[in-house]
Amino acid sequence: MNATQLSLKINTPLVTASAPNYRPPSWPPPDDFPVVVDANGRTISRYGDSIWDFRPWSGKATTMNFGDGPKCGSVRIDAANARLLRLIVAWWMFGEHPLHKATSLRAKFGWLRPLFALCSQKGILASELQHFPVVAEEISSAIPPSNIQKVVTLLHDLLANSQRLGFILLDKEGIKRLAARISRHEHRQTPYIPPRIWIYQLKQLRLFLDDFHSNREGIEACYQFCLDAYAKNFGSLAAACMPNRQNSRAPFVEASTKFRGTRYFGPFAKTAERFGIDELLSRWCIPGRDFHNKRFGKITVLSTYFRMVAEVGMRYLLNFSLMRADEVWSLRSDCLMVEHDERFGDIYLLKGRTTKTLEDSDARWITSPSVKVAVDAMVCISRLRMMVAEVDPNVPTTPEDIRNPYLIVRAYEPWSPGEAGPRTQPLSVRPRYHDYSVFQRNSLSLFEPHEMQITEADQQIACLITPMLNRKRFAVGREWILTNHQLRRTGAVNMLASGLVSDASVQYQLKHARRSMSLYYGQGHSRLHLNENARREYIRTMYEVLSKEIAQLFEPRYVSPLGEAHKANILRLVSADDAKKLQASAKAGRVAWRETLLGGCTKRGACEYGGIDNVAHCGGSNGGSPCPDALFDREKRAAIEELARVITSRLADAPEGSPYRESLEAQRQSVEYALNVLSTQ
Repeated sequence: MNATQLSLKINTPLVTASAPNYRPPSWPPPDDFPVVVDANGRTISRYGDSIWDFRPWSGKATTMNFGDGPKCGSVRIDAANARLLRLIVAWWMFGEHPLHKATSLRAKFGWLRPLFALCSQKGILASELQHFPVVAEEISSAIPPSNIQKVVTLLHDLLANSQRLGFILLDKEGIKRLAARISRHEHRQTPYIPPRIWIYQLKQLRLFLDDFHSNREGIEACYQFCLDAYAKNFGSLAAACMPNRQNSRAPFVEASTKFRGTRYFGPFAKTAERFGIDELLSRWCIPGRDFHNKRFGKITVLSTYFRMVAEVGMRYLLNFSLMRADEVWSLRSDCLMVEHDERFGDIYLLKGRTTKTLEDSDARWITSPSVKVAVDAMVCISRLRMMVAEVDPNVPTTPEDIRNPYLIVRAYEPWSPGEAGPRTQPLSVRPRYHDYSVFQRNSLSLFEPHEMQITEADQQIACLITPMLNRKRFAVGREWILTNHQLRRTGAVNMLASGLVSDASVQYQLKHARRSMSLYYGQGHSRLHLNENARREYIRTMYEVLSKEIAQLFEPRYVSPLGEAHKANILRLVSADDAKKLQASAKAGRVAWRETLLGGCTKRGACEYGGIDNVAHCGGSNGGSPCPDALFDREKRAAIEELARVITSRLADAPEGSPYRESLEAQRQSVEYALNVLSTQ
């Protein structure tokens, strides 16, 4: 560890580059290093102290008791484990992604402390915990159920930074077993949207957005024409927005009283037709109805369409990020960023504030480049509406609202049917939004009911990811009811590109985001401050999906090259007719699994033969026996046959006697063996 790269980033005027606690002189810090210094320069807590007092930073009683002093708190922690715990807290304070709030430090410390207390009680070092599985099994009992997911995320991050820390608390298998216990404390799971339905709703959202951009010039021109017409009839645009105005002056209302200087342009449908957007508005806002009928072809349809752009854009962003609906609803117009990475190229980010913590007031979410069509559409509508808000004296705008408006703003146009009260509120007071289920029900033009009907295949994969799925509500033949949070959970699963989602078009849709999601959320390599709640959702799903994949191994699609008896031996923890126990064993992580080109591998730990991308050892070659840990997948037969053709074509150009040719020969023998097994078993 290079100590010159360390620095304290707590948000307080007391922390400056010249402060004695800004950077430790070495790693680990020496025991006499001043961790907390008050405004007078007096040292409040040193690194080796058993209790650290953060009162100068937080302004209130905020302490950490490491449990190795005379006042050890509720449970004593031995000196060796307390040293490890101090090092972790120091990493949170000075490391690659230092925390910005004393209260956040105290919270993370509180989540992890029971693990160290447990190790002290059992007489082991926390750094040796991975070698004591029986003790590791007790972690879930020592931690409050509501904190287990938080601890899983912390352990995942500490594992990713184990080289810098110099020790490991739990390896990936141990974290997976701990993560499996989360579901025991859950009373309800958010449903995972089946791939077919997920793709359909995404396709429809994109169709709507593309239609907007195809008609954007006409929409902007029509909107400006309407504003000018109102301004002329009422004397000014500001006067047209007044709540006590004379509605009979409206340019698209056939008034019985004519006013001097006013002009009536006829039904709005004629104006919409003039600017070429009548079919657009009719298609999305009043499907199946005559737009030129006075009852339906009112100018308020334009406001309805603008609202629809905001709602569609919001769901499109939710599909390609792990954001909450509130977080999308609070984005500003400059939310889309592009960071160039030498290894991965352009990486698209959404920036905003999280709705949960002040710490994430400038958070980042990884997303797909395709969200640009949604952001551009929403920015366009936002700026059109801000043209009115800026001149309306009743709207309390700020310079920031004008320069960088929210991505979604209220309807300020003078013909809007909205109430006057909300229009007078600051823009920081966000308007209400509907859940996806309400939007789905109200937007009759967006989704065809028969496309949203649940098939047996849809229900099967939904139940595989969400075992506690309400089968009555999501019964075969019923319409799938979407919710905002379903997009968050489904996005976490899909971004992992799990083997469960076999539809190739899902991978096509997500090809932009997969690598960067894994890099930034899973491995934690980002230099940016990424949203903590989104990372936690992703990491939890990563371990959850792995356990779901293992639960499929008893199906006939998986074949062992050494026969059914050997496959049964691999899965000997439960019998084939006891699927519930198998699922529990898979969740507990007692069966290892990862995908390969031929099917999968049940070997614990890394494969020394490179079986994920080199299959020479999986099926045996050069007279050798097939790998006892391999399982061949019947559903991959077509892909395996294609692999055989690729290997044969490469052999034609491989130099005789070269290592490359020997490798290809070995892989061809293995692939042919696998195809033979799949044909005979």
